[in-house]
Amino acid sequence: MPIRLSLRSLRWFAPLFALALSACAPAPIYKVAPGTLAVLPAQVAQSPEQYGNGQVIWGGSVINVRNFPDHSEVEILAYPLDSSQRPQPNAHAAGRFIAIFPGYVESFNIPGGSLITISGQLNGSRAGMVDQAAYVYPLVSVAQSHVWTAAEMSQGHTDFHFGVGVAAGFR
Repeated sequence: MPIRLSLRSLRWFAPLFALALSACAPAPIYKVAPGTLAVLPAQVAQSPEQYGNGQVIWGGSVINVRNFPDHSEVEILAYPLDSSQRPQPNAHAAGRFIAIFPGYVESFNIPGGSLITISGQLNGSRAGMVDQAAYVYPLVSVAQSHVWTAAEMSQGHTDFHFGVGVAAGFR
């Protein structure tokens, strides 16, 4: 006996389906405070004076960790963040920035290629080089940081395939 779904019954299930999908994604790790800048590192690099000492939440892939006597600098290739503030490494890169941590950061804990999200305050910029090209790095004084595990990166991502039927699976 075939199952018949009317338009009315589909309208009833749509909000439940949307709620179920949103329940799968983790919540953002940092609260976005009023005045937090919604700007990419590449935009700040073009005109750092325009953004002053604004607050940012940025993330990306760790390129390098350098330790100094009183602080550590982590160079990060930025990527857009998803709704949970996880970097999206399959998207186009959004510039580079240097995250400045107080004290010592163990490079073993955040090796090159690690995905990280930071929350902090813009603190000027610095001219540098990327290979043979001149580059302006926005500097961020880090208030909070999170290094993502592989399990956290895949949490809440669903596989949906639409075709002759509808199937859903969770990774």
